[in-house]
Amino acid sequence: MAADPAWIELTASVAELQPMQAKDGSVTAEDAERAAALVRQVASCVARLAGHFPHDSAYLEAVQVDLERWAAQGVGVPDFLDSLVAFAPASQRVDGLRHLVVFPMVTQNGSPDRHLEAVIVEVIWPEFVRELEAGPYTNRLFVPIRFVAFTAGYDTNSAVLFPETVAMRAIPAFTWGAIFADREAARFRAVVSAAAETTGLALPPDAARLLADQSLAEETFVLWDLIHDRTHMRGDLPFDPFMIKQRMPYFLYSLEELRCDLTAFKESVALEQAGEPHGRLVQYAVLFDRIFRFPLTGSRVRNYDGLGGQLLFAWLHQRGVLHWTDNRLAIDWEGVAPAVLALAEEVEDLYWRSIDRPKIAHWLAAYALVSGVLTPHPASTWAQGPQALPLTGPLKGLTDAVLPDEFPLSMFYEALERRISDVVASTAGITG
Repeated sequence: MAADPAWIELTASVAELQPMQAKDGSVTAEDAERAAALVRQVASCVARLAGHFPHDSAYLEAVQVDLERWAAQGVGVPDFLDSLVAFAPASQRVDGLRHLVVFPMVTQNGSPDRHLEAVIVEVIWPEFVRELEAGPYTNRLFVPIRFVAFTAGYDTNSAVLFPETVAMRAIPAFTWGAIFADREAARFRAVVSAAAETTGLALPPDAARLLADQSLAEETFVLWDLIHDRTHMRGDLPFDPFMIKQRMPYFLYSLEELRCDLTAFKESVALEQAGEPHGRLVQYAVLFDRIFRFPLTGSRVRNYDGLGGQLLFAWLHQRGVLHWTDNRLAIDWEGVAPAVLALAEEVEDLYWRSIDRPKIAHWLAAYALVSGVLTPHPASTWAQGPQALPLTGPLKGLTDAVLPDEFPLSMFYEALERRISDVVASTAGITG
């Protein structure tokens, strides 16, 4: 499909259109005529490609209508609500099934601008995941996918395809969320392999096999993502613990993402005990991705995923499970699961107690948990305690008082970054 002339023409049209688009997806009057021609060209290409995707006929017809209307209206702010509602990949979770997806959208960890993007994806739905999702890990919205081809917004670190990123006039009830397991697996394998070699970490045979096998890593990430994704908004939670626009101090987002990963780790321990071979592999994936890749990926500005990885590393080090001696990293493999589960219990207790706490008290308790493990920046206002914070003013004052890099990288990570930063950077745009 990536070699189909219609796809090649479509991607060329999108590449010419994107530089004309403003942040909201619109095009200025001086470019409107050419932009409209390009949008109509994309619609024509979609029509020519539609025969490859008979299961998506309703969506592909709707997206052509949205493209034609956008062009007819002068390529202003796009609105693809109708075609978004028509797209329902979660109702067709069949291993190997492909979809052509065309939307004006932002790409998380990619382009922050709402540009027209196109991607051909393939569903990853192995039998063991189908059985688990039909049983104890129900998640009807979850769609794991791999790349077949993509436009520039996905030649980045973006590994998700979420409906909420699409340009639309109103917000419908979302019925799916897709994650690129092949990209997650490929960058995990590249970065963790480099980190293990650099630190001299001796890997157990099954962990080494995970790093060597892309297909096995993809299956492992699908299981991890299935459990992680369903953990959001489940359990003993404060109201609305995860708000993507970051109206809270970023360390709270770090704890929410970490909570979901620790839950995936805990469930994978139970799965291993029940005889599921991927259970042990998910534990390795959570551990290695969190402590090696997350802290060194992206900028240090409110990097909540990076902070969660730093927290896990320091927690394990301070409990004698992880050792850095003579410039070599060693892990007490038998001690990993109990230590990680203890951290999960700490985070779960924080959430449970927050139900009875005022919001500011919850924020202070969350900061106490993180700063009890990681050392804040010496210039931190939060580290000086409640007496230094504007507790009686708007909550924005508390959020603004958090430094962009409130918890800087430790000396271990500074040294590791110097050694493998080029490998981390090279994984942008990677696929399986």
